[in-house]
Amino acid sequence: MKPRLEFFGPLLLLIAAQAIPALAAGGLRAGAAMVEITPELGVPMAGYYHARGASAVHDDLYARALVIERNGITVAMVTLDLISTRRGFVEEARALVEERMGIPRAHVMISATHAHTGPVLTRIPQPAHARDEPNEAALAFMRGLPEKIAQSVANAHAALVDAEALAATGEESSIAFNRRFHMRDGSVGWNPGKLNPNILKPAGPIDPEVPFVFFQDAVRERPLGICVNYAVHLDNVGGDEISADLPYTVTELLRQAIGEDLVTLYTSGACGDLNHVDVTWKTRQKGHENAARMGTILAAEVLKTWPKLEIVDGLLQAKSQRVKLSIPEVSATAVERAKEIVRTTNDRTRSSFMQLVNAHKTLDVAAREGEPFDVEVQVMTLGDSLAWVALPGEIFVELGLDLKMASPFGQTMVVELANDSIGYVPTSRAYRQGAYEVVSARCVRGSGEQLVEAALELLEASFAESSKS
Repeated sequence: MKPRLEFFGPLLLLIAAQAIPALAAGGLRAGAAMVEITPELGVPMAGYYHARGASAVHDDLYARALVIERNGITVAMVTLDLISTRRGFVEEARALVEERMGIPRAHVMISATHAHTGPVLTRIPQPAHARDEPNEAALAFMRGLPEKIAQSVANAHAALVDAEALAATGEESSIAFNRRFHMRDGSVGWNPGKLNPNILKPAGPIDPEVPFVFFQDAVRERPLGICVNYAVHLDNVGGDEISADLPYTVTELLRQAIGEDLVTLYTSGACGDLNHVDVTWKTRQKGHENAARMGTILAAEVLKTWPKLEIVDGLLQAKSQRVKLSIPEVSATAVERAKEIVRTTNDRTRSSFMQLVNAHKTLDVAAREGEPFDVEVQVMTLGDSLAWVALPGEIFVELGLDLKMASPFGQTMVVELANDSIGYVPTSRAYRQGAYEVVSARCVRGSGEQLVEAALELLEASFAESSKS
């Protein structure tokens, strides 16, 4: 059963009715749209190392698109209620967008929310080392995904109107937690369990910022779209029901509060080492109820911060850069051992789970035959105060914080799992500490810092050009 969200409507309308800053002509146009991408039942579900198929739909999954245009420059942002992105379907969708709307491929940002209750993203064609044969539902989903992404952008592009952009940043520190901990035995643990007496302290921070950008019709003051960014791992729900997790509640509550036509683009900040589990609270935190609780808190923070919205205007830019990231070396012996582990091991214990994690990583790395990752770092900016940074993986929070701190833009939103995904991207310090994310990482130590450096180069170049205009 879906959470009853109707109760919040009158209260949220009252909150959102507070005055928005007066509009000013700026030559900006914007349009937003959404296209359903819910797969067929029976599709294999993503997120875990054991198989499960979708038995029901709790709430539909969407591709949500925002198109922004100013002075002949057009950019498109798309968020997907999916576990991740893959370069293959991203590039296919971008090609369709460029062909039909004339928006350059490099001006299209496609990211995933990292919901663990959506379909497995089957590669087409399957790689030689694939462990499972995909079913027809999975193949059909992947075949149709690029077209649906392109259609969401086409619908948003067709809806372009004179618009105003307004931005603000809230703060919410009660629903995100670093999931790596210094333990009494000197190790760094991962998800060590609630009320574990061996926990000393978190091994890293969180990012409490809730930056958001609101776009509205400049003539009719009609809401168009809102980009909300927050750093927390989306693994609330579990089970075998398809769901967008907490963005479902965020989307529904903001729509009720701000306007029925509002399209909410939820993007995940740098949260590779964060989750929703408060280890000091004994209550179980799982299921649709916890997703609704967290989504309500996050939506309320956006609405509470609403009076702080300020107009953003200026030069619209999109820049990107390819970065090569090295991969670890794996021996032929390790590959054969990994194949055996994948064939025979389940994940019922912590030790067997970590064996599986390492085995899957080994097979994926071996399949690259020494070829480094060739990834994209992308930056979109508006004026000299607003920036989006798209990074291709599950980025550790400290990398995102470093990027924000060094960015010349007042509000910088770090969007992970954008345009591709190479898995976990830990900090250099975390590589020395080990634990799950490091064992799983397909890239070598220092890769995260390479991505940050490339992003800062793009941000500084964009800021310089914006300051001149």
